Amino acid sequence: MRERNVDERPVASSGGGVSARPMLAHDRDGFIGRHGLWSEERYAAAGQMRRVVDEIGVEMVRFSFVDQHGVLRGKTIARGGIAAAMRSGVTAPSSLLLKDTSGQSVFPVFSPETGVGVAGFSGAGDIVLVPDPTTFRVLPWAAQTGWILCDVRFPDGSPVPLCTRTVLRNELTALAARGYGMTVGAELEFHVYRADQAPLTDENIGSPGRPGAARPTGPTTRGSQLLHEEGLDRMQPLVDALYRGLTLLDLPLRSIELEFGPSQFELTMEAGSAAETADAIVLCRSAVRRIAASLGYHATFMSRPQGADGASTGWHLHQSLTDASGANVFQPETADGSMSLLGESYLAGLLAHAPAAAAFTTPTVNGYKRYQPNSLAPDRIAWGIDNKGAMVRAVGGFGDSATRLENRSGEPAANPYLYIASQLISGMDGVDRGLIPPAPTDDPYNTAAPSLPASLGEAVAALAVDSAFRSALGGVVVDWFATIKRAEFARYLRHVSDWEQREYFDIF
Repeated sequence: MRERNVDERPVASSGGGVSARPMLAHDRDGFIGRHGLWSEERYAAAGQMRRVVDEIGVEMVRFSFVDQHGVLRGKTIARGGIAAAMRSGVTAPSSLLLKDTSGQSVFPVFSPETGVGVAGFSGAGDIVLVPDPTTFRVLPWAAQTGWILCDVRFPDGSPVPLCTRTVLRNELTALAARGYGMTVGAELEFHVYRADQAPLTDENIGSPGRPGAARPTGPTTRGSQLLHEEGLDRMQPLVDALYRGLTLLDLPLRSIELEFGPSQFELTMEAGSAAETADAIVLCRSAVRRIAASLGYHATFMSRPQGADGASTGWHLHQSLTDASGANVFQPETADGSMSLLGESYLAGLLAHAPAAAAFTTPTVNGYKRYQPNSLAPDRIAWGIDNKGAMVRAVGGFGDSATRLENRSGEPAANPYLYIASQLISGMDGVDRGLIPPAPTDDPYNTAAPSLPASLGEAVAALAVDSAFRSALGGVVVDWFATIKRAEFARYLRHVSDWEQREYFDIF
């Protein structure tokens, strides 16, 4: 007798035999069913989600998607509407995909032709958030509230090319067609400050293109004592809360560490598939901020907040490829090499496309202020063998199944889907062209290697003309992202900073 699916409905109840799909009449007419958007795995996960919602009394579910900046946006659906949202998704304004980090629309969203290069965005019309039931979680910081991550579709069921989660999955699908998978591990650094509990004032209120003033904060650790155990002990309530919250979310937490700078911490995650790791990072960042806020702290993944002159935060991305058997194909064949030939070509691709990829690895104006010499952050495009000053650090070697490349140039605010996709596009172009990397450096801050882009503007200019990125992502995606980031950078250049006021106001 065959084993029944855990969510299978009997034929007498309009079930479909071995399928996990719910086949009651009211389930068949939804947007997701009509357009065939769920796999059997997702239908089974939806069944499990229904049981969890009923058993623990979930009253609300947040349907969220990740925008171009890596920020979660979405709607909270009350219990009575959850079933309909799972059948047909949730609508949201398409203009959310056309804004810079201040909430200002970069494209003319109310014009017949928006300039995006793809139909479906005029009039700020709707997009549909299609839930992925495999991502469902119960939030530990919000009572009786669930959370689910969504992909983005147009109302006719077609994919929205600007959905960054889909962008990464498309690249991973192409990689799988070549017989490879991608394994990723993440080290995320962040700052935690004591939050000012005073109410918001007029100066904190902003508008699109003009964010309000940040709230005042105070330091939580003294700094200059890397991995100091007693320093971490003093933050034990936060450490305990982060551990409980992140593990309740089933995130692959590996360590919580005290970093070098004042108020600076680091989380590391166990290595896993690129798609799952990207999803985990999105939820992790949100969880850290919410858990910290519940204890009176403000956590930020901004790379270089004011006062962090000596220690900016980064996102070190560990990456390797595996074959169909799961074996690491970066592992060298002989004891005299640090990488396999394929791994070397992949590495050469990371170096060759580093200026363009920087628009995705470091997508904020602030992140480029991290590229400082002798700072444990790179300032030029070079690689080294187990050298933490280089942009790319080669780790492992002959006999080590964990052999990998660590890109140390990224910032923790980066959109994880675009960051990881940028690495895959760069590396595989190196493989396709048989590129050979230069010799490794043992003096990364004095090597003659070219510098990383000095600004977001430089990185976006490099992205706009990079043929590998245009070929992989398409001109629509590259031009859309470049347009948003150019507008953001131009707005920054127009701003009169406190540095300018101090420097020039009195002497001229």
